[in-house]
Amino acid sequence: MALSFCGNDVNKSAYGVEKGVLNNGCFVDALNLVPHVFLLFITFPILFIGWGSQSSKVQIHHNTWLHFPGHNLRWVLTFSLLFIHVCEIAEGIVSNNEMRTNHLHLFMPAFMGFIAATTSLVYYHNIETSNFPKLLLALFIYWVLAFITKSIKLWKFAELGISIQHLRFCITALLVLLYGLLMAVEVNVIRVRKYVFFSNPQKVKPPEDLQDLGVRFLQPFVNLLSKATYWWMNQLVMGAHTRPIELKKIGKLPIAMRALTNYLRLKDVYEEQRRAEEPERAPSMWRSMYLAFGRPILLSSTFRYLSDLLGFAGPLCISGIVSNLANQTVSTRSDQDFVDGMYFMPVTQLLRHSSVLAVLLFLALVLQRTFLQASYYVTIETGINLRGALLAMIYNKILRLSTSNMSMGEMTLGQINNLVAIETNQLMWFLFLCPNLWAMPVQIVMGVILLHYLMGRSALVGALVIVLLAPVQYLIATKLADTQKSTLDHSTDRLKKTTEILKGIKLLKLYAWENIFCDSVEDTRGKELTSLKTFALYTSMSIFMNAAIPIAAVLATFVSHVLIDDHCPEPSKAFAALALFHILVTPLFLLSTVVRFAVKALVSVQKLGEFLESDEIGDDSWRNGEMPVSLETCKKPPGQTKAINRKQPLRYQLEGYDPPLRRTLRPHETEDVAVKVNNGFFTWGSNLSTLSDINIRIPTGQLTMMVGQVGCGKSSLLLAMLGEMQTISGKVFWSNKNRYSVAYATQKSWLLNATVEDNITFGSPFNKQRYKAVIDACSLQPDIDLLPFGDQTEIGERGINLSGGQRQRICVARALYQNTNLVFLDDPFSALDIHLSDHLMQEGILKFLQDDKRTVVLVTHKLQYLIHADWIIAMKDGSVLREGTLKDIQTHDVQLYEHWKTLMNRQDTELEKDPEPDCQTALERKTLRRAFYSREAKNQIDDEDEEEEEEEEDDDSMSTTTNRRSKIPWGVCWRYLSSGGFFMVFLMVFSKLLKHSVMVAIDYWLAAWTSADKTNSSRAVRDSGPGNLTGNLTLSFATEEEKLDQYYMPVFIILCGAGILLCLVTSLSVEFLGLSAATNLHHNLLNKIIHAPIRFFDITPLGQILNRFSADTNIIDQHIPPTLESLTRSSLLCLSAIGVIAFVTPVSLVALVPLAVTFYFIQKYFRVASKDLQDLDDSTQLPLLCHFSETAEGLTTIRAFRHEARFKQRMLELTDTNNTAYLFLSAANRWLEVRTDYLGAVIVLTAAIASIWSSDYSIPSGGLVGLGLTYALTVTNYLNWVVRNLADLEVQMAAVKKVNSFLTTPSEDYEGSMGVSQVPEDWPSQGEIKIQNLCVRYDPQLKPVLKHVNAYINPGQKVGICGRTGSGKSSLSLAFFNMVDMFEGKIIIDDIDICSLPLQTLRSRLSIILQDPVLFSGSIRFNLDPERTCTDDRLWEALEIAQLKNMVKALPGGLDAVVTEGGENFSVGQRQLFCLARAFVRKSSILIMDEATASIDMATENILQKVVMTAFADRTVVTIAHRVHTILTADLVIVMKRGNILESGRPEELLEQEDGMFASFVRADM
Repeated sequence: MALSFCGNDVNKSAYGVEKGVLNNGCFVDALNLVPHVFLLFITFPILFIGWGSQSSKVQIHHNTWLHFPGHNLRWVLTFSLLFIHVCEIAEGIVSNNEMRTNHLHLFMPAFMGFIAATTSLVYYHNIETSNFPKLLLALFIYWVLAFITKSIKLWKFAELGISIQHLRFCITALLVLLYGLLMAVEVNVIRVRKYVFFSNPQKVKPPEDLQDLGVRFLQPFVNLLSKATYWWMNQLVMGAHTRPIELKKIGKLPIAMRALTNYLRLKDVYEEQRRAEEPERAPSMWRSMYLAFGRPILLSSTFRYLSDLLGFAGPLCISGIVSNLANQTVSTRSDQDFVDGMYFMPVTQLLRHSSVLAVLLFLALVLQRTFLQASYYVTIETGINLRGALLAMIYNKILRLSTSNMSMGEMTLGQINNLVAIETNQLMWFLFLCPNLWAMPVQIVMGVILLHYLMGRSALVGALVIVLLAPVQYLIATKLADTQKSTLDHSTDRLKKTTEILKGIKLLKLYAWENIFCDSVEDTRGKELTSLKTFALYTSMSIFMNAAIPIAAVLATFVSHVLIDDHCPEPSKAFAALALFHILVTPLFLLSTVVRFAVKALVSVQKLGEFLESDEIGDDSWRNGEMPVSLETCKKPPGQTKAINRKQPLRYQLEGYDPPLRRTLRPHETEDVAVKVNNGFFTWGSNLSTLSDINIRIPTGQLTMMVGQVGCGKSSLLLAMLGEMQTISGKVFWSNKNRYSVAYATQKSWLLNATVEDNITFGSPFNKQRYKAVIDACSLQPDIDLLPFGDQTEIGERGINLSGGQRQRICVARALYQNTNLVFLDDPFSALDIHLSDHLMQEGILKFLQDDKRTVVLVTHKLQYLIHADWIIAMKDGSVLREGTLKDIQTHDVQLYEHWKTLMNRQDTELEKDPEPDCQTALERKTLRRAFYSREAKNQIDDEDEEEEEEEEDDDSMSTTTNRRSKIPWGVCWRYLSSGGFFMVFLMVFSKLLKHSVMVAIDYWLAAWTSADKTNSSRAVRDSGPGNLTGNLTLSFATEEEKLDQYYMPVFIILCGAGILLCLVTSLSVEFLGLSAATNLHHNLLNKIIHAPIRFFDITPLGQILNRFSADTNIIDQHIPPTLESLTRSSLLCLSAIGVIAFVTPVSLVALVPLAVTFYFIQKYFRVASKDLQDLDDSTQLPLLCHFSETAEGLTTIRAFRHEARFKQRMLELTDTNNTAYLFLSAANRWLEVRTDYLGAVIVLTAAIASIWSSDYSIPSGGLVGLGLTYALTVTNYLNWVVRNLADLEVQMAAVKKVNSFLTTPSEDYEGSMGVSQVPEDWPSQGEIKIQNLCVRYDPQLKPVLKHVNAYINPGQKVGICGRTGSGKSSLSLAFFNMVDMFEGKIIIDDIDICSLPLQTLRSRLSIILQDPVLFSGSIRFNLDPERTCTDDRLWEALEIAQLKNMVKALPGGLDAVVTEGGENFSVGQRQLFCLARAFVRKSSILIMDEATASIDMATENILQKVVMTAFADRTVVTIAHRVHTILTADLVIVMKRGNILESGRPEELLEQEDGMFASFVRADM
């Protein structure tokens, strides 16, 4: 058949123009070609010449991207244009087939139009990226020409009487409309940009974000197509394969998404409400959130509605295709369709073509998925913005919280951490899910209406089943939430206990209490597991309901359909209904989740509101020197620091605090007083005053010391001056000399998670000379030299564990380094030995601070320093006992002076310079050094992926990294499964496979049943002939059909029942498999770690161990089982779907191969990128949470230093970093989902085309076509879940891997060579100790710390051991307990070598008091006697010995009074006394005191010395001395140096040796 443009029908004059040129249809079509050709001629050269040069640079730099006005509208219109051109081509081809010869003009112009429209998009995009609008003129001309030519065509059609019932007329009309709109868009660009026809074109700059090269998140800036398909992410996702994604790579957030922007937005709305309505009422958080973030949520909801409506196209198209294939009749064409010799297709004909429906189905799916992902993306972006705003709000509030709130426990750190970690995330998640709240009901209603249309009344029965079961699901969901809550409580409890155990592990091992505490953890874990069991049960019920409801609904619908209508529905309706049920289940299942999240969100908002309205610290404008301060004339106290309940407007300033101008002095102001307190009564919040009647002054530029017994209110007074306490009455005056901030070192050292240098400079500019001077004054240099990266080493919670002394010196160094007039030091010597203290006093305080003439307030217990004080404040029981210089006190209060003198008893000799400075604090340093060598080795093992691939590390070629990163960790998965037990694994695999087979069987049976009915009825029609159809038919047909139904229905019911049962079995088996794995893993982990040697705890950071117990255990408990379940379910569903499609139309397998390859690459790239982004998200979240808890802990310090603004800035940076990672992660998820969804759509298209094609040859029954298409539709839903779950599982398996790495830790040898029964009951009864040739090391790889030590201690002797820090004193004390590696020599106690004893026995028979006091939360009784073996009298006796009896009696509950975590409710000194009492309770004949009196004031210490001498008169006491004078009364003194015994003998003898080590110590300590 010859091709010709106008056709060559013999009888028609195709090229004739007798009636006028325009009346020739063919000519009009030719005219329509002109604009398209014009556009192609103009644009191609421009595109090739202009951009040929640039295409070599793959990515045009994005700062030139600019959206012209109407950008999105233009893309939408052009896409509609493309779609209509496709319709036009299709219509042309169909019409052409109806003609006798080929008429190219029917479809050729349409084809050219399609190419031109595509070109216009490419052209436009390139103009936009190069910001050269003049070239848009070509497009403008094109739209005008196209509009004119199409209008002519439409006008001619109308003349010919062709109207709306003809398809070609409708298409032409739509094209005219679209060209008109595009023309309008173009005119608008000219109007705004004035690039042509105007003298001054408007210069436009790209958005600020794009000029900043750091912004890599381009979603807001790319064009519409790239936005919808996340095309711009390709580079990142694919690049991850060769090189991991780092923080650098994801850059900064665009300005609109930064926390600051959103915080200001939310805060303004929040404050607005406070001003607008009655000012007393708290603003509503909900309303603020709606006003600040409501619009994007509405946009997202619109997308969601569109997507849901398009979702219903699937079932309807399936129904159409199946019924069209079943009734393939030859279409008849009537003559009225021919006008003027041309065929015009009627509109009604369109949907009768199955191929048209297939294409429509494909387009509907693509659009539906695009809208759905767009909706998700918008909500997620908004959720992230909201979270950033909330975090900033919370942080600003924390900085203004009143201290009394914190210390009185109204607002604990835990609560603040929960707000940050849990509540904000709850709200973010609620926002993610909230469009579902209003979209789902609409979806459900629509679904039910469609079902009714397809199936009649029986559909309502099925819908009823779903609706009735929905409340059950909601019930399960609420139950789930409750159990999760109780699980959380138990796990918090367990974590608290575990933390305490790990912090006090040394003490527990020394006292042989580890098993008691281990059991208490196992107890709590038992409770946690019980609620986890309930949790698992409810989860599996929820999964079961989700899987079983559609089966039950289908069963009910079809059975009732047979009962009501007496026959089975035809395949076209049956399978459409099946697809609809699948659609309906999702919203019903999700609805319960969404409702649950909504309830959680309500609670979170309430908590947030309460927090934002809680008490704040008063305004301390007096610290800023803004208020005129006079000492006489103030009647009303200017600086009232009462906690003010926040009803007034919150004044947050995010800007820095500008120090106010200095004002001129008034004559009556005293310049020599830095701070003055008049009649001060201060409280910590209860109305009892903690400090009463305080009248003090702190002289400017001088050294003021505060002394007094433990717990008399010294630290509180410092805080009261800083404005942290609530003032009941009185006032605090500050002179103007202060530089508005106070350098303050707290008693409990507070470090930032930062480098040593950052901790010391603390935001001040770095000055090398000054920094060096400070480091020397605090003798930190030797410690810094030991750290792996010197002063650039990270310390703090997550960094290196420093000892108490090192932490304290760093805090003091921070206070010294700051350039402030005032320095407050709160007991800076408490954790330091004598040499360090003296050095710090001389070099740091007397020299460094006094040279600068800075005002220093020093709280201390070391009375020997009083001689250096310019001014002394003595305190007692919360009030000032005396104030004045040492001279004043000597003359006026002789008694007090004498009391001090006896305590000090020292001569004012110059401090002897340390003979060997290199030896100083060597133990701390040794511990540190030991910790490092082995820690580095440890780290290599602990780094995630290294253990299996160590040998690959050397040749780090691209291929190995690539392979390694895309491998799935099968080994770890197998380890996880095997810890769950083999039976459970077998049950899970078997039941899963069986269940999916049954599911396929149900649907296949349905297909066979409906098709059988169809074939049967059509046979009956054929047989009965054209006569009286109805009469014959009813007779023959009814009997046949009843037989069929009787055959098919029972099997169908049985299959459905089996399917429902198997759903239950599978969901239970997976959950309980996970549970048993979790139980075993945690049990083994706890036992391994608690029984690990003490060395393990020295080299493994506490945070790392805790992570195994918190985050990793949580993942294993709650996250892996559902992921595993979801992964197996979605994989099997996809596999069964592909199997069914292949079975129905084997041809489609050919098309599935390339799709499978594409899918493989998509998932491979995505998994790697997703893992990186997930890691980034986790690793950026930790610093953020830490920053919050750090700030809350160091509030007083931050406020004293006035560093609020700097910390806010840091918080905003951390939040933004975390949000960037999260945004990229969610964008990567969208990237994957869009791609897998499009793949799914292609699969549906393939299946549909294959069915249509093969139905022309070998007809698969209508039922089977329906079956194949329904299954193809489910694939789109599950493909992305396969990949997402795979990626999640990979990340979660890392937790199992980490836990496994700890399970290889060796345990201590608890057995010993003697049995417990062989040890005498009362051993050691004498307390005789022989040390023979003892050598000790901490680790076989390390040098020995004790070398060949020999000593003999008689029963009942009091022995003092002294020596420089690091001489091996503490190592010796640990050797008594067999805590270290004694590789040579032995210790014999009462004739038994301790190495042969079982550890438990040895350690339970000796007592020790450690240097750091450790208390556990619980009661006082529990702390003294966890084994519950002693009577109350014995406990009271011990407390009396330790000088605590009166204090404990005064506490509510006496012995059962509460001890908070770490004993925080007692002062350090009191805690030390409790530890002494603990040792007295255990009446062992040997007591070892390891520098136990370091943090006690001298008065208490003297009493203690006496008590120990009397209470332990008949026992052996080994004291490791911190202050030498405490062992002057001992029977035997041993002086150690570098692991050897240097001198030993009675103290009197040793003192006689003038040049002896001991003598020099005593001189130094006098």
